Amino acid sequence: MEKFSISVPDSVLTDLHDRLARARYPNDLGNDQWAYGTNAEYLKELCTYWRTGFDWRAQERAINALPHYRTTIEGNPIHFIHQPGKGPKPIPIILNHGWPWTFWDMNKIIGPLSDPAAYGGDPADAFDVIVPSLPGYGYSTPLANTGLNFWRTADLWVQLMQDKLGYKRFASYGGDWGSLVTAQLGHKHADKLYGVYVSLPLPLDLFFSPLPGPEQYAADEKNWHAENELFFATESGYSAIQATKPQSLGYGLADSPVAQCAWILEKRRTWSHCKGNVESVFSKDELLTTTTSAPTIRGSLRTIAIRGWKHRPALRCSRTISFVYRSHGRRKTTISRAIGAFPKAAISRRWNNPTSSSRNCASFSARCAEVDAEANNFRYPQVKSRYGKFQRQ
Repeated sequence: MEKFSISVPDSVLTDLHDRLARARYPNDLGNDQWAYGTNAEYLKELCTYWRTGFDWRAQERAINALPHYRTTIEGNPIHFIHQPGKGPKPIPIILNHGWPWTFWDMNKIIGPLSDPAAYGGDPADAFDVIVPSLPGYGYSTPLANTGLNFWRTADLWVQLMQDKLGYKRFASYGGDWGSLVTAQLGHKHADKLYGVYVSLPLPLDLFFSPLPGPEQYAADEKNWHAENELFFATESGYSAIQATKPQSLGYGLADSPVAQCAWILEKRRTWSHCKGNVESVFSKDELLTTTTSAPTIRGSLRTIAIRGWKHRPALRCSRTISFVYRSHGRRKTTISRAIGAFPKAAISRRWNNPTSSSRNCASFSARCAEVDAEANNFRYPQVKSRYGKFQRQ
């Protein structure tokens, strides 16, 4: 394990500006409302600012103000922030991001968690905060192995937290893909966890089970089934390509910063509560820091998708939430569990039922082993049927 700082060579930034200056934009007919993807007018505005006004060095200095490290686990480089807590007995916690997010999306909560007294809190509530870049993201590249899915990432994090950092037990938070990493930590490694918190509560067997049918929603959830079905028909195309042929797309995103920006920007706008104005949630600097520090200066999309198949349902959440994990199919956990329910990121009541949430833990573990054995050949089995239900006119 060694200390690490981010220092992008001037030549890379010069090349980035040159590519932005030479960008070619397609026609954007009938896309004022972003119905077909990223709107060209706003993309041009953002990329012009990227080339002429965005100060990467200022962002780099802010990022490097926190303590960064790099290590190698099972041949894979792992980058992480390790901010010690200021309190009598800080609890170690690992924060897991998702896609299209990076470790830096956690920056606004690192301070309050590690030094609550500085924000009007109690020092007794302090955490040692660990924020890794997921394998294949940002500075956790280049990968040495394919198939680094969420359950294998959870195993890597146990090695990071215990073998590298020396913590016997720790807590975990996750959002998006990180929710599955966190859930797997609570499922398989409960004896090593204080507790888990997720903001996208997905069952671990999500990829092996069908979505809930309309009869499985409560009366006050009657519209949610249709909304979930509509999502898979109109908003999940990114997932199909990233889960099947990411390398083909990766060539374009690695070569064109405009393409990379458009690919990430559209999801930031769609998945946030911005009411159509992405800058009401993310500033231009925040959007471009993510885009610049992601694959734009690190490599292709495949360094993200190569970790294994992936799918992100934008499921609506039940107001009634209770989760039960079992420790790798053998016993119930005794760790604390918490779920944050957000309108655009959650799940159905059936999957939050304690019985159904833990019903297939043993079979899930067995299926994970099968997928690991054929990681390069696995395809999410229901994509074709879901995409076939709706056709855009």
